[in-house]
Amino acid sequence: MTQLATPLLQQTYELRQAIRSRAHTGPTSGLATGAMQGNIVILPAEWANEFLLYCQKNPIACPLIGVSEVGDFHLPDLGKDIDMRHDLPEYYVYRDGVKVESRADIADLWRDDLVVFVLGCSFSFENALSQAGLTPRNISEDVNVSMYESNIATVPAGRFFGNTVVTMRPYTPKEAIRAIQITTRFPKAHGAPLHFGTPQDIGIHDLDKPDFGDAVSVKDGEVPIFWACGVTPQVAVRNAKPPFCITHAPGKMLVTDMLDMDLAVL
Repeated sequence: MTQLATPLLQQTYELRQAIRSRAHTGPTSGLATGAMQGNIVILPAEWANEFLLYCQKNPIACPLIGVSEVGDFHLPDLGKDIDMRHDLPEYYVYRDGVKVESRADIADLWRDDLVVFVLGCSFSFENALSQAGLTPRNISEDVNVSMYESNIATVPAGRFFGNTVVTMRPYTPKEAIRAIQITTRFPKAHGAPLHFGTPQDIGIHDLDKPDFGDAVSVKDGEVPIFWACGVTPQVAVRNAKPPFCITHAPGKMLVTDMLDMDLAVL
């Protein structure tokens, strides 16, 4: 993968430092434009192979872009001085599949048997959408992206199973065609949409009540477009019930030093 040019490289490093110092605690959508962002799942090593297989069986919802060595909280291939104990705006902690707390860092929870998985994020194609004049509504309204648990089943692997979580961005039908063309080029950032149009067809009954993130406005003449989301593993974790797991809080990603265009198929 290609490292960012120096000005943006400095920006991503400073953003991670701001997150580490708690100067930034909000969503990361629209920040460090051009930098790849990632969803995070941290599991004990004894669960890692099963989760790896789950990702391999579900590459659209769970596109792997990085895996740490056992016990290593650094990810040097993805960025300068990344420290997974501190560099997310918010962490979720799960015990036996139940989210028991959210916290600003996980330094006191870190264990030598933990493995970090980094999954591609749809925030990585939002820059391309914006450059094409299709700025996502969550960016223009300065809120977290809307996320919903759909009825689209993933392929089970070991103890991991569940439905796909999707993000939603509204566009007019004409804009949707262009958005589909653009995002199809980003298979490691969830690629083309899974569905567009009637939300009820995929088990979503109220766009104003997302399961994660914030609701955004849908204007007259627009239709909702749904992409797979890297929060999907949190549903699988809820179902698999590992004794211990840590994830990112939805919308609050790891910002890397890699180009989001490295996820594109040109």
